[in-house]
Amino acid sequence: MTMAMVGVAGIAVTELLEPWPLKIVIDNLLQGRPLHGWVGAAAGWFGAGRLAVLNFAVLAVAVIAAGAAASAYLQSYLTTNVGQWVMHDLRRVLYHHIHRLSLAEHDATRTGDLISRVTSDIQTIQDFVTSALLEILTSVLVLAGIVGVMLYLNWRFTLISLSIAPLLFLVVFFFTRRIKKASRDVRKKEGELLSIVQEVFSSIRVVKAFAREDYEERRFERQSLDNVETTLAARNIKMLLAPVVEIIVATGTCLMLWYGARLVMANQLTAGALVVFLLYLGKMYKPMRDLSKMTDTVSKAGVAFERIREVLETEGGIRDARNARRASPFKGAIEFSHVSFGYTADSLILDDVSFAIGPGQVAAFVGPTGGGKTTIINLVARFYDPVSGTVSIDGKDIRTLTIRSLRDQISFVLQDTLLFRAPIWQNIAYGRPDATRAEIIRAAELANAHEFITEMPDGYDTMVGERGVTLSGGQRQRIAIARAVIRNTPILILDEPTSGLDAQSEQAVFEALDRLMKGKTSIVIAHHLNTILHADAIFVVKDNHLTERGTHDELLAAGGFYAELYGIQSGEPVMQPV
Repeated sequence: MTMAMVGVAGIAVTELLEPWPLKIVIDNLLQGRPLHGWVGAAAGWFGAGRLAVLNFAVLAVAVIAAGAAASAYLQSYLTTNVGQWVMHDLRRVLYHHIHRLSLAEHDATRTGDLISRVTSDIQTIQDFVTSALLEILTSVLVLAGIVGVMLYLNWRFTLISLSIAPLLFLVVFFFTRRIKKASRDVRKKEGELLSIVQEVFSSIRVVKAFAREDYEERRFERQSLDNVETTLAARNIKMLLAPVVEIIVATGTCLMLWYGARLVMANQLTAGALVVFLLYLGKMYKPMRDLSKMTDTVSKAGVAFERIREVLETEGGIRDARNARRASPFKGAIEFSHVSFGYTADSLILDDVSFAIGPGQVAAFVGPTGGGKTTIINLVARFYDPVSGTVSIDGKDIRTLTIRSLRDQISFVLQDTLLFRAPIWQNIAYGRPDATRAEIIRAAELANAHEFITEMPDGYDTMVGERGVTLSGGQRQRIAIARAVIRNTPILILDEPTSGLDAQSEQAVFEALDRLMKGKTSIVIAHHLNTILHADAIFVVKDNHLTERGTHDELLAAGGFYAELYGIQSGEPVMQPV
């Protein structure tokens, strides 16, 4: 950027020098006035006489043009480089910060709007750095230089030419505020449009399953029309500025021409000086016009920066405490002590929940949908922090541990298995990128996935479709289990891992899970109670509380909600306690 400033200075100097060869031709060549000062000394190198003056003026035009071209190239080349690196740095910083936001912040933000900020808004700032930032500086330097030269030549004449400047800047200031507001509305509408596109494309199977293509097209069209109307309204404001500026500039030119011609007729100003003044006038009004036209670019960049800053200034609700320390290897004892939590301040999902799970135990959580089962595993992994109470692992409050060291010792197998568009081996090794090929294959074997993977055209190098859509549900789930196997963490969380699978796939998944859970503290969320019959502890979560706890036999004997639920699923009558 410093070197680009040299180019800017070169452009400003050449802009100031450009009219002077013409003045020399008119005053010193055609009217025979002598050359003075350093200009006369420089012309002396070409000899004496009018031909020497002509040669000097022509060479001066060529030198000034070459200097302008070299300066413009230097400035353009370097600002393009700077713009690209600014965009890269901003994109990297913003992407890093978004990853550090908690799930609560992600839940409150539309994904499409975040994508718009990472792409379009940063592109807008890059365009500003590349095409407008130094051009604005160039215009300001040229304008200041021209005003200085004109004041030197004839200060009264200059003040007349500048008489329109206050009006011009008032108009530009008035329009700038309106343009910035319009640009902000346009960016908001663009973010909403991108959010709809992202939402529908990521849920295209649901759209097609319910034959809602026409509805989604109409919804997209309405949003697109809103975007068009907002953009056209913004354009109308921007387009009105240019003709207003032109009228004001034309008024100033008329005043200059009228007053300058009178001075020449009164022999108070040379014809060459008038020509220089008129040329400078055009050059002075040009940066004024350019600055007024750049209000749109500056406003867009300002709005884009505000939107990026909104994200960067969003403090992640879940972050390392100032004195957080790295967790030592877990044994796997998990304890909730009087934990309460709500996604909103006025609605608790968990209310005064306490329980303990011993190292290596299998604990299952059952209960009605929406009772808080998934919330419990979110709190264990510290995706959220409790409103009150503490969550401890091996006797240590997890808020005193670094988030990275905590989650490095927890593996997940979730109901909705998400795979990335990447080879199968990369999906398996996602949680441990340094795994060897042999370790990846061993994990797949333990997860009952090796057989179907080797039957694929490219084996472990087979490319998985986005979100894993090219694989069946059972295949995706077994790859997810292999992903958990290869991490080999002391704590394992299973969120309804066999939901929606056929009997054959379910059996393969069960066998893999049995291998995976050996020696690990496992938390299982289950709706099908036959999957947790041998759990060491079963907790019933209902109405935001833990209402029952015990083994399968103990809970059946108690005859509570668990016994009722088991009876419904198994079709067997359950004896109620006397």
